[in-house]
Amino acid sequence: MNTKITLRMDELLIKTAKSEAARRGKSVSQMVGEFFAHLGNSGQEAGNELPPVTAALLGVLKGQDIDESAHKQHLREKYL
Repeated sequence: MNTKITLRMDELLIKTAKSEAARRGKSVSQMVGEFFAHLGNSGQEAGNELPPVTAALLGVLKGQDIDESAHKQHLREKYL
């Protein structure tokens, strides 16, 4: 059974959400529902597999000694 919910958000956020929903061929309600459905679970139960790119990157940095300062250094080298 579907029930209505009212969300109050910034006008720009609403425009962005509608644009993204249209790009994905979904309604904003569907996207919000999917978001809430994924809260609290890993998203990897049957029927909720990760997108291929995300799945391919899962665990790539496991065991690496990476911290915020390393990321900042990378950004400095890349953009300065």
